[in-house]
Amino acid sequence: MLEIIVLPLLTMVTCKETRAAIIALHKNGFTGKDIVATKIAPKSTIYRFIKNFKERSSILVKKASGCPRKSSKRQDRLLKRIQLRDRSATSAELAQEWQQAGVSASARTVRRRLLEDGLVSRRAAKKPLLSKKNIRDRLIFCRKYSEWTSEDWGKVIFSDEAPFRLFWESGKRLVRRRKGERYHQSCVMPTVKHPDTIHVWGCFSSKGVGSLTILPKNTAMNKEWYQNTLQQQLLPTTQQQFGEKQCIFQHDGAPCHKAKVITKWLGDQNVEILGPLPGNSPDLNPIENLWSILKRRVDKQKPTNSDKLQEVIMKEWVAISQDLAQKLIESMPSRIAEVLKKKGQHCKY
Repeated sequence: MLEIIVLPLLTMVTCKETRAAIIALHKNGFTGKDIVATKIAPKSTIYRFIKNFKERSSILVKKASGCPRKSSKRQDRLLKRIQLRDRSATSAELAQEWQQAGVSASARTVRRRLLEDGLVSRRAAKKPLLSKKNIRDRLIFCRKYSEWTSEDWGKVIFSDEAPFRLFWESGKRLVRRRKGERYHQSCVMPTVKHPDTIHVWGCFSSKGVGSLTILPKNTAMNKEWYQNTLQQQLLPTTQQQFGEKQCIFQHDGAPCHKAKVITKWLGDQNVEILGPLPGNSPDLNPIENLWSILKRRVDKQKPTNSDKLQEVIMKEWVAISQDLAQKLIESMPSRIAEVLKKKGQHCKY
């Protein structure tokens, strides 16, 4: 008899119909164990439906308590469009604009609605402004090297200059403090009006970090200094890391890098140059990531004068592992693929 009754009920798919079927079997004298045997629903669900029916003598679901929702789905979609039109608008500003559309809601409600759509508040990423020419150059560069593998990039030596400053933080510093300790010496970040700045030149490849040279104080890199650096730092690094094997040298489009005397010197030394790196594209140059890592490590040492800063820079540079350098180099195919996918826009690196 049970099988005859249940057979048509097994085709029911909605929760409402399933609940009605379970209660119908219960009214016909079947036990919970008998109904579980039909596998019409999980055991816990069947016993919960029967318990609720006994308590309220109804198969209807009890209406949930709490305040009714202040906005309709259509109004929620309007809020989402307002936010996407101005990504930097605060929840208070959005609440005011939403109110003009007929929805009286608090800033907290606005945040909850946006969170339901996956829109969360985050600090904006800082990236160089890309002009149409920058985007075009990025696409040209990435298409040119789109077929290169990690092994191909392993033959490239990346180079660049970078500044290091005393009392400079490479990002926000968070501290844990008690009430009243905001200005305690251990909880403040010291600053100076004119911090000493040290400029360095360095290079690296998948073999590890190469030479690092520190420019004399108050000296900017010019073509004379650059040629001297390449002679004394680059050539020994290529010989040490690659021996007699041919490698490829990368440097950006800084004026001193493009000087005729530098181009001629590199040609005389039979140094192969990687195609021109597009402007405003640190995400396509892994040495930029290496500088960020190095600066964070130097920050942790908290140098207090120029001499100590130079000492820490050199110490942390040589401590960079080959594994880290290799991972940065091996990320190049992914960087290029992402830039192509985003049609020349910034990638995550």
